[in-house]
Amino acid sequence: MNMNDIDKNFDTQKIINEFPALKQKVWDKSLVYLDSAASMQKPKDVIDVINNNYSKEYSNVHRGLHFLSEKATESYEEARRKVAKFINADEKEIIFTSGATASINLVAYSWGMENLSPNDEIILTIAEHHANFVPWQYIAGIKKANIKVAYFDPDKDFDIKIIKSLISDKTKVITFPHVSNVLGTIFPIKEICNLAKSVNAISLVDGCQGINHFPVDVKNIGCDFYCFSGHKLYGPTGIGILYGNYKLLENMPPFLCGGDMIDVVSIDKTTFADPPLKFEAGTPPIVQAIALGKAIDWINKYGIENIGNYEQKLISYAYDKLQKIDGVNIFGKNKNKAGVISFTMDCAHSHDIATIIDREGVAVRAGHHCAQPLLDHFNLSSTTRASVGAYSTYEDFDRLVLSLEKVKKIFK
Repeated sequence: MNMNDIDKNFDTQKIINEFPALKQKVWDKSLVYLDSAASMQKPKDVIDVINNNYSKEYSNVHRGLHFLSEKATESYEEARRKVAKFINADEKEIIFTSGATASINLVAYSWGMENLSPNDEIILTIAEHHANFVPWQYIAGIKKANIKVAYFDPDKDFDIKIIKSLISDKTKVITFPHVSNVLGTIFPIKEICNLAKSVNAISLVDGCQGINHFPVDVKNIGCDFYCFSGHKLYGPTGIGILYGNYKLLENMPPFLCGGDMIDVVSIDKTTFADPPLKFEAGTPPIVQAIALGKAIDWINKYGIENIGNYEQKLISYAYDKLQKIDGVNIFGKNKNKAGVISFTMDCAHSHDIATIIDREGVAVRAGHHCAQPLLDHFNLSSTTRASVGAYSTYEDFDRLVLSLEKVKKIFK
C-alpha cells in the first residue's frame, strides 16, 4: 500500500522532485534521507539562487553605489524582511549571524556579560543542545552565576511546573528548546516565556528544531530572543537568525566590532549603528541570507502548517512501526513529538546500526546528538536518530524498518 495516499493534498513526489540530492543512489540503492534534523536537503530554488547570485549578481552590500552593490543590498535586506514576516517580527529585530550557535553566543556574551551578577541564576533544560548549554555554562563561570537544570520525563509532555519549581528572585535567564533534537519533545514555549516575564528574566528559545515544523509568531510567543539556523530550514549553511526584542537589543553592547556595525569612527571614539547592524560586524553572509529568503519562499509555497501536520503523521507512523520491532527501544515514548524519533537496539551499538543501514541506502544519525547531558542522565552513550523533512515519506520508514531487520540478522 502506498501510504502517501493518506495525504491526498500533500504531493510528496512533487516535493521530492524539487530536491536534486534525493534523486541519487547510495550503494546502488535509492537514497532514504532521514537525517534532516542535522541538516535539511536543499530545493532547486535555493540552489539556483545561490548559483545565480555568485554568477551574475554578487557584490558587497550597504556601502557600494554601483548597480551590483545596490542590487545585492536590496536582495539582502529583502531577505531580512522575509524572515521578519515569517516569524511576525519587525525587520529591525532580525540579526543575521553564522548560525544558531553564533546567535546564542551573541546573547550570552552581549546580554549576559552586561547583566549577570554573582549568584544570579540561569535556568535551562537537560535536553539542551550543547550550543545552548556550553555558552551559558561558560558565562556563568565568568560571572559567578549559577546554572539550574530542569529535568523531565522523556516519555511525557513537558510539565510547566518543573520550571515554576526552579524560579527564584535570582532567576535572570530561562532558555530552552522549541523542540528537543533527540526526543522530539515539544516544549510549551509561550507558557515558559510568560513565566520568565513574571520574574523579569529574559527568555531565549532555541528554535532550530521548531522553526522547520511549526508556524512561529514571536509576538504571540512573547519570547525575548528566538534563534535558528538556515541549514535546518532548507537553506544554506553559514547563515543563522537571532530575533531579539528591540528594546533589549538597543541596550546591549555589540558582540563583535568592525565594519558595518559602526556609525562614526574617530581616533578618540566610535559610535555604533542601531540594531540590527550593531550586531553584524564585517562582511555579512550575503548570498547565504538571500538563499535563506528563497528557502522561506519555498516553504510558503507549501505552507509551514501543512508541512508540519504531514511530518507529525510521519513521526506517528514511524513510532508505531518501530515499537513493533523486537529489541528496538524508543527513547522518548511520548507520541506528542515533532521531527525526530530516537531509538536503541538490544543487539547493536548505534554506530553499527547507522553503518549497516547506510549500505541499504538509509541515512540516519548516530551518537549523542550534541546532547550529552541528556543521554548521560538516562545512562545512554548514544542513540540512532531518524528525522524528517517535507520530502520524507512513509516508504522511507518502511525502508528503515527493513534495514533494521537486517541489523538483527547480522547480530543474532
